[in-house]
Amino acid sequence: MASSALPHIALSDSLALAMVAISNAPVLLLDDTLKVVAASNSFCGAFHVNPLDVEGREIFSLGDGEWDVPQLRALLRATASGRADIDAYEMDLKPDRSAVRRLVIRAQAVNYGEDTPRRILMTVSDVTDARLAERIREDLIREKAVLLQEVQHRVANSLQIIASVLMQTARKVQSEETRIHLRDAHHRVMSIATVQKQLAMSQVGDVELRPYFAQLCESLGASMIRDHEQQSIEVTADGSTVTADVSVSLGLIVTELVINALKHAFPEGQSGKIKVDYQSKAGDWTLSVEDNGVGMMPGPAEAKPGLGTSLVEALSRQLHADVEVMGANPGTRVEIVHKQAEGNHGAEAV
Repeated sequence: MASSALPHIALSDSLALAMVAISNAPVLLLDDTLKVVAASNSFCGAFHVNPLDVEGREIFSLGDGEWDVPQLRALLRATASGRADIDAYEMDLKPDRSAVRRLVIRAQAVNYGEDTPRRILMTVSDVTDARLAERIREDLIREKAVLLQEVQHRVANSLQIIASVLMQTARKVQSEETRIHLRDAHHRVMSIATVQKQLAMSQVGDVELRPYFAQLCESLGASMIRDHEQQSIEVTADGSTVTADVSVSLGLIVTELVINALKHAFPEGQSGKIKVDYQSKAGDWTLSVEDNGVGMMPGPAEAKPGLGTSLVEALSRQLHADVEVMGANPGTRVEIVHKQAEGNHGAEAV
């Protein structure tokens, strides 16, 4: 029985040896005692092993003993016994005279038959450079995020300085028309500064709209409402989150609509409330800004759209949404409506 099995064993090993010999990857063929049956030239070259001195040696004695890692020893023994294969075990190889290398080990038992000894085919991938590149990329991403937040802080601070200069200039000029234009510019600069401040405070990623709108409206109210007992802004958005770039567009739309309501809905400081709401469901969403003020003036069709109206329409197109203006009885309601089924409607780039 034994003599008839020997040619089968020799043939099987010769096939395995041939596979190892032609392999371009670092490969070891081990026996069931974890001694090296064969090593590919790429393994010997990559790990500075003498190809004439490797056969018959236990893998853990190769080199200066750097392969003698307890966890690798346990995994290879489990593989030799047939209990498990090594799918992708990562380890640090620490030679005495060279830099540490990060390796990925894969090993599986190879059975030629019931009367043949078990062999283990072990492949080694050096991922040192890949892991280093990954760490560098992650460090760069973190650094970019920090720099972006710093830029946002600086931009917001600069805009607040510009707004302060505009307001000081508005107090000094004699022309009422110039004063109105300067105050409008002040409000818009402050609104953009508020958006920038919110983005700087938020982490990289999605933005939760309810606190975002609440902070935005609080800032607008602080800069534009003189008597907070007479006028107020309420936010009733749901718990939706959006990407940072979408939040910028939505924030600017809210800013323009709230500023417009505060300027026109409550003449001579009359009391009133502005309500900002956002609701979404299954890809559809509606942003609305409603006031209970004096309502739309007669003849809106003949009225020339202002800068704020043009901005709202342009930003809405960017979001693939439509602008709807209606009476609220009393007051005015403006809705920005996006419907998933009509996502391409009015979606021209601006």
